[in-house]
Amino acid sequence: MKIRVLRLAAALLLLVSLPRAAAARVVRVVVDRREPVAGGAAFGAAGAYERLVGRVFYAFDPNNPHDRQIVDLALAPRNAAGEVEAWGEFVMLRPVDPGRASGVTLVDVVNRGGMTVRVFHLDAQPGAAPNSAEFYGDALLLKRGLTVVMVGWQWDIPAGDGPLHFHPPVVHGVTGLVRSDITVDAPTTTIPLGHRVGTSQAVGYPVSDPDGPANVLTVRDGPTAERRVVPRAAWRFTADRTGVEMPNGFVAGKIYEVVYRAADPVVVGTGLAAVRDMIAWLKHDPASLAPTRYGIAYGVSQTGRFLRHFLYQGFNTDERGRVAFDGIFAHTAGAGRGSFNHRFAQPSRDAQPYSTFFYPTDVFPFTSLEETDPVTGARGALRANVVTKNATTAAPKVFYVDGGYEYWGRAASLTHTTVDGAKDVGFLPSERRYVINSAQHSSPGPFPPNARVDSGPAWKGSPLDQRLALRALLVALVDWVKDGREPPPSRYPTLASHTLVRVDSLRRPEIPGVVLARTPYQPYRFDFTAEPPTLGAPYTVLVPRVDSLGNDLGGIRSVELHAPLATYFPWQLRLGLPAGTDRLVSFAGTFVPLPRTEAERASRGDPRPSIERLYGSRDAYLTSVDAAARSLVAQRFMLPDDVSAAHARMAATWDWIAQH
Repeated sequence: MKIRVLRLAAALLLLVSLPRAAAARVVRVVVDRREPVAGGAAFGAAGAYERLVGRVFYAFDPNNPHDRQIVDLALAPRNAAGEVEAWGEFVMLRPVDPGRASGVTLVDVVNRGGMTVRVFHLDAQPGAAPNSAEFYGDALLLKRGLTVVMVGWQWDIPAGDGPLHFHPPVVHGVTGLVRSDITVDAPTTTIPLGHRVGTSQAVGYPVSDPDGPANVLTVRDGPTAERRVVPRAAWRFTADRTGVEMPNGFVAGKIYEVVYRAADPVVVGTGLAAVRDMIAWLKHDPASLAPTRYGIAYGVSQTGRFLRHFLYQGFNTDERGRVAFDGIFAHTAGAGRGSFNHRFAQPSRDAQPYSTFFYPTDVFPFTSLEETDPVTGARGALRANVVTKNATTAAPKVFYVDGGYEYWGRAASLTHTTVDGAKDVGFLPSERRYVINSAQHSSPGPFPPNARVDSGPAWKGSPLDQRLALRALLVALVDWVKDGREPPPSRYPTLASHTLVRVDSLRRPEIPGVVLARTPYQPYRFDFTAEPPTLGAPYTVLVPRVDSLGNDLGGIRSVELHAPLATYFPWQLRLGLPAGTDRLVSFAGTFVPLPRTEAERASRGDPRPSIERLYGSRDAYLTSVDAAARSLVAQRFMLPDDVSAAHARMAATWDWIAQH
């Protein structure tokens, strides 16, 4: 009985209730579990860490000017105080001794509910227990004393114990049209209404009236091909109203799209406000779980786009007019924003090279500075809401970081050129733009590579390790936010430097057995007042120029490109799939090792130089690697502690190529 009483008392201590005056619109926090990280071991000067798992409860005021941009908030149910409520899950890593904290909190805007900041930890083992030392690898963030908070914000995360969920308000009694599409790459009799991401299935809006006249299924042969209506007698909705069945089967190689009427839209934009209010609470309430001075947001891919959307719609100012984040790290977002704040929005939807077509992802404006669309006459800027003369809404320091893939698969050139591709467009003084040349999307591919492209010399997945540059950039952003130390100058391909070109003028080595990508992802101007939306004129997409090996120019050239053993294409083709074989696989690159010897080069007819000719020996090669690493450290694109990791990675690459 005594133990039970003690446990109950401890649980009650973990419940944090917040007075309205200090709430920053976080009104209650419940910590469900607290545990030491790595058994209480010290992480350098920051000491021991603990891991907190819990729930955070929010309230939003529909009449507050900083909440009015939340679509449908005014229609949502309200509590007795006239506020709209929501809650979400969170995980926090904080120093046990608050005096050892750095004063900086890094908010991981989780991607589809999953932790993303592990990209900053070398040798991390994601399959290990999340309170173990192995899970955090070299624990860069913890050793630097950062508080790390993972925040759930997305409503359409499927049920389960792993992902962090968010529970927004729902507007009852409202109906509207919703669209779902899927590229069918293998025969099936059922397709979901929610977005499928790899093996994960997002929650979709169920059909409200399965027999209603608004429900239409179409099929087409390509993204912009003519839609053909599938006879209503040939298909039906699943019994749970969350999918479409076709007894005779959906045909592989086709694109199917269903438009249907749904009811009770989620107030999706409260997810944006929840991320805002979590950091505002930590910064401005001394009674919060981890009081902090500075807040930095990190998002990758989907959540990189989330952060661009967050900035565009002015969510970096809380209900009291105070700045939320002091720094933003938007990673592999390309030119996109997303389905984060409109009626019947599906946050999991995006726009990929050959799937999830025509959702509001790549929409004007794209550049931080104001631009004009010569086709539509529209004027705008991503950062038009920045009011630099008002200190309370000062512009946060922003890093936009992409890889080579984002130019091919995410229209990244639109972030810094006019929409006709004719001129360069710059950035705000509080922004930096970095591109990691030839990198595939988000994180490196497997090493050693494990799957060939057909029977040729190419391998699926690019192992170029952009993590070393990402770690250095994060440290630079922290230093800029905390200490005012200027980060390295922006590094990205431009028209002025002749490192940004149209695809039809791109000159690449013709490697025998390697089919080259010639069709990047193409965004269009849309009219979203109808479902499906009407396509307008395409935007102009440009890609980085390449060197004689086929590796990108104009950005941060990692050790792999300074001392090359291969061509690292940031794209991969859909070869072997039933349709769209000239289009790109989502997110993946291609690895094509150089010929090992001059004899091998000659026998293949490979136009690229051999490793033998370039370096002569393994020792000479590793000398080149070390020199490249030192140069990157001097430029602040690699941490001094990571030189040995770069050396080991490239030594392993040499050894693998020698055996294959």
